Amino acid sequence: MKVLVADRLEKDGLAVLEKEKGLETDVKLGLKPEALKEIVGAYDAVIVRSGTRLTKDIIEAAGNLKVIGRAGVGVDNVDLEAATKRGIIVMNTPEGNTTATAELTMTMILALARKVPQAYLSITQGKWQRSEFMGTELNGKTLGVVGMGRIGREVARRASQGFGMKVLGYDPFITEDSVKQFPVTFCDLKKLFRQADFITVHTPLTPETKHLVDEKAFEIMKPGVRVINCARGGIIDEKALLKAIKSGKVAGCALDVFEKEPPGNHPLLKCPEVIATPHLGAATHEAQENVSVAVAHQVIDALKNRAIRNAVNLPSLDPETYRVLRPWIVLAERLGLLHTQLFGGKLREVTVRYCGEVTQYPVASLTIAVLKGLLAPICGPQVNFVNAPALAQERGIVVNESKTTEAKDFANFIEIETGANHEKNRMMGILFGNQEPRLVKINEFLLDAEPKGYMLFIHNEDRPGVVGNLGTILGRNSVNIAEMTLGRIKKQNKTMALTVINTDQEVPAKVLAEIKKLAPIIDVKLVKL
Repeated sequence: MKVLVADRLEKDGLAVLEKEKGLETDVKLGLKPEALKEIVGAYDAVIVRSGTRLTKDIIEAAGNLKVIGRAGVGVDNVDLEAATKRGIIVMNTPEGNTTATAELTMTMILALARKVPQAYLSITQGKWQRSEFMGTELNGKTLGVVGMGRIGREVARRASQGFGMKVLGYDPFITEDSVKQFPVTFCDLKKLFRQADFITVHTPLTPETKHLVDEKAFEIMKPGVRVINCARGGIIDEKALLKAIKSGKVAGCALDVFEKEPPGNHPLLKCPEVIATPHLGAATHEAQENVSVAVAHQVIDALKNRAIRNAVNLPSLDPETYRVLRPWIVLAERLGLLHTQLFGGKLREVTVRYCGEVTQYPVASLTIAVLKGLLAPICGPQVNFVNAPALAQERGIVVNESKTTEAKDFANFIEIETGANHEKNRMMGILFGNQEPRLVKINEFLLDAEPKGYMLFIHNEDRPGVVGNLGTILGRNSVNIAEMTLGRIKKQNKTMALTVINTDQEVPAKVLAEIKKLAPIIDVKLVKL
């Protein structure tokens, strides 16, 4: 078997490949797309970082390709759909940078507290201005950690145990029980903003976390707060941050990431209160070696049918089973994606029920697809079909799976029921013509909607004129309606409706606000699948 290393791999990772018997490894860096397309058909596996793009035409030319390994987290340089259609396993290495990023975060916190970069710059200019660089101690201060995944937890551990800081944690998708071994006091986001002396963010960038730290957040923070972002550019609203620095609310800010990279002549970089690094979160020899060694082992194990770890496209199924289950997998993942975006909350329990012909097949892969969908808006690109169960367990989510031959409203279906914050929500999906996913039930509402693209979910009292007003508002704002379905129930002497509208484009926030002002409207949510 032959492996092509198309981007730089650390020597320890190359050594793993070269020592494996029955494996031939070629290192060919910097190949142009046409050159790569010409030779890729000879290889069973390709290992890349972020430099090489494996596009649809290159993947289609790879007649023998079985595995694509990405040494790093993101896989946006790989055409996942093309790889999946050809049965190629795509895997990444999501855990290799945990320590490196946690340590960089602590470096930033210390540098902010003691004004190290500014003092260094001053002394290199021949100055000796000790009084200009009076710092603050970390001991006894409060650190707010937004996002309690692997990196957030490691930062909390280091800050508390190493520097005597009190740690407040916020994560709406993790239960306190799942992190009780960590020195963290959970609280809501507003309390964290109000009480923290230092605030560090460790969430993926999703529609829900974009500008999570905005102008309103800065308004309620302590005067003199210090803010750190070593996660993703865009979590902190940079315009609001600049305003908060100039007003004196923010005493210092450390940024490893920016909304646009490289940031160029960014106004934040002209502020003496700001220290910055060029996206160095994973830039340590150890982290690079970790991902290089990890991807080498993963590729070898996959090629030799030992194990599949960190696959980002599909669970391992034989071709015939995959042919039957593929549309169910798509449905299951979309139901999970939809469920979290609609209901959110701290998931404590997930029950997945199957009915009909699908129960004749191994449904474990479908349950994993549900979990991947549920966790994707929370965890971002690190969640995949292999680690989704582990991530659910890490967050204290109990997962139940059941099969039944007792049909309810439909003969073949997948139903998700979640429990969170003493509330339960249910969602049911079916396949139309054994191929097309359809959303047919949300709690008590019966529907017939295609879970695809942009979807508006509008909960309202069923009164005359509501649908017409919705159409008018959307039309006036050049939002085209692709499909619409309506479910109704009687509740406390009122008829309640759930209107689901598929649109051809994203609905702007100002349009959502206008819809919310309509008298019968109870709630409006926009979902993207």
